[in-house]
Amino acid sequence: MLSIYPACFFKDETGYSVVFPDLNWLATNGRTETEAMNMAVDCLAGYLYSLKKDGDQAPPASAMSDVSLESVAKDLDADMNGAFVNMVSVDVAEYAKEHFEKSVRKTLTIPAWLNAAAQERNINFSQTLQEALLKKIRA
Repeated sequence: MLSIYPACFFKDETGYSVVFPDLNWLATNGRTETEAMNMAVDCLAGYLYSLKKDGDQAPPASAMSDVSLESVAKDLDADMNGAFVNMVSVDVAEYAKEHFEKSVRKTLTIPAWLNAAAQERNINFSQTLQEALLKKIRA
């Protein structure tokens, strides 16, 4: 299912800044217009994915015609030269499969005795490694 939100694009000295006024002023940027749009899709997908994982509801999207580029620019103290509003769309579930939930294969070496003992106890190696890595990362 597509999620579509208006985003304000502002040209600046390093490229484009992108702001989603409906999503607590969620922002990203890119050096070119194309990169800024790609970053906007990634940013939108990540934000909506996080909301869903946390059990929160995404706010409704405004119609593009209801977004005041001038008002957003004023709030951000952004230059209106080269600024525009565009709808950004993403299928969050599909995007998450490819970018957030995609597994990668890792090869590792452990002592033979440890491998045998773990297999004897039907220990899931992938799950155990993930749990250990998360524990290390959060420490």
